[in-house]
Amino acid sequence: MKKSLIITFYTLILFFLLILGEIFVEEIGKLFKGSLFFLLPFVIFSLLGVLLIFLVLKQNIKGALKKYLSLTGVSAISFFIFVFLHNVFYGLAEISSNIILLKNLMEVLHVIFFIIAIFICPLGFLIGSINSIIVFIKNRKKDIIL
Repeated sequence: MKKSLIITFYTLILFFLLILGEIFVEEIGKLFKGSLFFLLPFVIFSLLGVLLIFLVLKQNIKGALKKYLSLTGVSAISFFIFVFLHNVFYGLAEISSNIILLKNLMEVLHVIFFIIAIFICPLGFLIGSINSIIVFIKNRKKDIIL
């Protein structure tokens, strides 16, 4: 396995931790508050997810590692997509406030996309990354034994 894949994977984890810090740690959040730099870690996180998927396919990774790395990459990409869709449907709900049925449909969709972005994507990222690390460790032990 090439180092570029491993570097991308661990950089993705670092950006995930930075995003968590930006959201939950007040001192880190203050650094980004009120600026466009607030979005920069999210964009880089998603781009690293795209790069991870590309490297997994290019390097012809097989088995469980492919599944877990793919889950990690797709979750990173999906977070940004679902946050964007949440905002689009929230805006459409506001625009269509005079048409009750359409407004309610848009509100349901923006809530669904919000839940996916906030709960499902990070959970998928954690499951994929933790299991990828476990497979990395198992593969390293096999290389040492052989």
